[in-house]
Order: sequence, then C-alpha cells, then structure tokens
Amino acid sequence: MSTPLPDLTQIPDPVLVMSEDGFRIATYSWGDDADPTALLVHGFASSTRDNWVNTGWVRDLLRAGYRVLAVDQRGHGASDKPHEARDYGLRAMARDVEAVLDTYLIDTAVYVGYSLGARVGWEVALDLTDRLERVILGGVPDGIPLSRLDIDQARAYLTEGVPVTDRVTQNYIQLVERVPGNDPLALVAIAEGMRASGASDPDPDRAPAQPILFATGSLDAVIDGSKALAAACPEGRFFEIPGRHHFNAPGSRDFRREGLAFLQDAPA
Repeated sequence: MSTPLPDLTQIPDPVLVMSEDGFRIATYSWGDDADPTALLVHGFASSTRDNWVNTGWVRDLLRAGYRVLAVDQRGHGASDKPHEARDYGLRAMARDVEAVLDTYLIDTAVYVGYSLGARVGWEVALDLTDRLERVILGGVPDGIPLSRLDIDQARAYLTEGVPVTDRVTQNYIQLVERVPGNDPLALVAIAEGMRASGASDPDPDRAPAQPILFATGSLDAVIDGSKALAAACPEGRFFEIPGRHHFNAPGSRDFRREGLAFLQDAPA
C-alpha cells in the first residue's frame, strides 16, 4: 500500500538553517527521510510555496518516491530579507544551499532549480559534484542573474511611485507584487548584489559533470543561452517547454513530466 500524500494545501512550518554569515534560511521537508532526497530551489521573487507547491512539483516528487527538501532563498519567503546589496552575492546564495544539505546531513540528492535557483544550482553542482547526482536547471540565464532588470527604474517605482517604462522591469515588478510576503527592497538588493559581487556568466569551459537537464520555455528570451549551456555540459540535455515564457514555465505539466522522467532516468 502506498503512503498517502500529506495535505499540500498547508505548507509545513519552516525549519530555519543558519547561513555562514548569520542569516536564517527557511527550509521545508515532506516525505520519508529514508527516501532519496530532491532539493528544490526557487526563482527570483518566488518562494517554495509559489514555485514548487502550487505548481504540483512537490506532489509529483512525493508520488515518485522522493523525500522533498525545499529552500526559501535569502531575501524570499520566510527567510531573512536584508536590504543591503552586499548580502546577496551569488556565491553566498550557493553556500546557503550547501549549508542546508550539511545541516540536514544529506549525503546525496537530486537538485531542481528554476531561474535564479537554477543559476545558483550551476554553482552548487560544480561545488558538490559527488553529492548532487542529477540536476534540473529550469530557465537558467547564461549571463549574470537579473542583468536585464533596470535597477534604477525599479527602485524609483518602489520608493517614489515613478512609473516603470522598461518592459522587462515591468514584468519583474508584477512578479514581485504577485507573491504575498515579498519585500520589494530586498529583491532589488538581490539584483544589485549579483552585479556588485562580481557574479559572472556561467563558464562553459568549466561545466558541471553530472547529468543535467536544462529546460526553458519556448517563449523565454533566455532559451538560446540555456541551449548553449546544455551543449557545453558533458552530460547535458535540453528540453523546450512548449508555449511557456519565463514567468509561467514552472507550472507546465510537460516540464514536470520531463523532469521526473529525467530524475528517474526513464523515457518521458
């Protein structure tokens, strides 16, 4: 008899993990600790609930026999939300994820990341080649994360109500305002921090070695860059999520089906 699924209309209370620089990182766990672990890391201006619970990923991973461990990245969800750009370097965010694995004593896991969580995942996959057995990087940018966001326009809108004219920045503002509990100034600080900390493009000549599925929407502006990163990885493959753009791809049934098949190394 299969174990009944938990009530996914109610997200569990977060367990807080301390980062190496003193911030509290919210984590959530579902399933049996003895099952293989799937680690989920959401995108910019999203959260565990928005990116993974509401879209069906947690449900489908539990049905497939995984223990699910999810992270609210710093600046998001129930995690600490500092307003200083210096607190949001790409390497700091990667180390947060690694601290979660260490705190939970996870020896091996599969990784599922979207957008900013995918860019962070590229770094974690390089650091933890022997611990991340398979990796899904959805909507991963091939450049500096959030480089297309106009920080000056976003900050002027948030602090003074000045209308945003840049279309990409308008989309990001809508995303920020859509998710309950977002702190807009913390999210702008993330974009600033990525640039100020010297975050660089993923290096195709130093690509993660484990099997990686890159999945990007057919309407997403970063699709060509995602394909190029997939081609650079020794065991990379690419899936084009049909009819989806960057902001609605996580909810795609096709994405979930292809992702689960990849994690289990079975035909979709």
